[in-house]
Amino acid sequence: MDTTPIFEPPLPSDRKQLRRIMRQRRRSLTPAQQALAARRLKQQLQNDPLFLRARSVALYLANDGEIDPSEIAEFIWQQRKRCFLPVLHPVLENQLWFYEYTPQTQLRQNRFRIWEPDIRQQPRRPAWALSLVLFPLVAFDDEGGRLGMGGGFYDRTFAFIRHGKPLRPRLVGLAHDFQRVDSLDKQPWDIPLDAVATDRKIYRFKARRDA
Repeated sequence: MDTTPIFEPPLPSDRKQLRRIMRQRRRSLTPAQQALAARRLKQQLQNDPLFLRARSVALYLANDGEIDPSEIAEFIWQQRKRCFLPVLHPVLENQLWFYEYTPQTQLRQNRFRIWEPDIRQQPRRPAWALSLVLFPLVAFDDEGGRLGMGGGFYDRTFAFIRHGKPLRPRLVGLAHDFQRVDSLDKQPWDIPLDAVATDRKIYRFKARRDA
């Protein structure tokens, strides 16, 4: 079963239009296609050096047709690594905290109706202290550019990377392979990725890998 949409019209360069089209394509996948993509994604990541070396891994709970990393979370627990989820910062606008995620974690919906840990019960870790962060994204290109949902949460949270902080996590986007585009307009606040893992392959970006 293939997860690639049958009809693929030319993609617009406008970020808002591209975001709308890609979100629609993600949501058009059947549950069986999503489950297959999730299994293939885990197979791509589970033996990758970036993943194997990481002791603390942040990921997300799938929403709006995003490729689902829940099997990766289960593998993290099996490997005795620590798993974290993003939580909307209660004070700083459009920024994230990261709280530990275990099979016993109680979840609640935030204002976007996305499930996140109940922060009263779980340990928190600063963004710079994570080993690996698995990002959701709407589209990506071959230079490590990432188009998100437009809120800038990840770009603001990881802005310290642009300032040359010595300690930083590796950043890997997760996506369906059809979310890859030829080129994205870069913005000065964009945080480039080290790699993107899809249901078909891992795309590595030399500029980030050599940093």
